[in-house]
Parts: sequence; structure tokens; C-alpha cells
Amino acid sequence: MNTKKGHKHREEKTKWVKFTYVGRETRDITKIFKNTNVKVTFGTDKTIGKLLTTRHEHTKSKHENSGIYQLTCPTCSMKYTGQTGRPFKVWFQKHFRDFKYGNSKSRFAAHLLEDKHSIGPMDNIMETLHITGKG
Repeated sequence: MNTKKGHKHREEKTKWVKFTYVGRETRDITKIFKNTNVKVTFGTDKTIGKLLTTRHEHTKSKHENSGIYQLTCPTCSMKYTGQTGRPFKVWFQKHFRDFKYGNSKSRFAAHLLEDKHSIGPMDNIMETLHITGKG
């Protein structure tokens, strides 16, 4: 430790920060810390867990997932947004069954029945807005 008359030089503790590496921009930004007590390490957002989860989700049919969906009336383009923890195809079948049997439990089916609109195939009228886990 260096000491001067009346002053003690205090060595500062090295701090580490982690940056997600996205390219040259990351290097340019981290140059700011070059002559400081801050050391930089680089990481990635592509962890083995995320890669396996993503691969697993892509092997499923889009209708086997659950989450937030939107149904569009094929006649007037009115939109109904819903959320389910069950597979989308199961929930669509519920709306379809309510329409088919004149049951107004489903707000989407109620709209179709009240306005005498038709229902279309699932691939045409259902859109996945966000995929989530069950629950």
C-alpha cells in the first residue's frame, strides 16, 4: 500500500458487470469501463434451458399450446380476446359447441347467434397472441 503524508491510499474493490453480447455495439459500450475498477464479462441469453424449451415448443402444433388467443367473427370482424390454460383447440371446440347448440355461455358464440353470423374454421378465425404455460 502506498502512503503519502497524512493520506492513506485505499485500494478500491474490483466490481464485475455482465453484459449480454449482441455485437460490436456491446464492445463499444463496454470500452467506457476500460480505465475503471469495473471489469466486464460477456454472456448470452441463449442458455441450454431456453434452447431446449424453445425447441420443445416448436415441435407442438400451434393449437396444442395455451395462453392468450383472439377469435375474429368472419362476418363483421368483431374480435374476442380470451385466455386459457387448456390447449387452444380444446377451447375453440367449446366456443364451436356453444354456437352449434345455441348455447350463449361463450360471449363469442352469443355474438354469432344474436347477430346470425356464421363461424369459420379454427385456422381462419383464431389467432394466438401469447403462449404461456398451464395455469
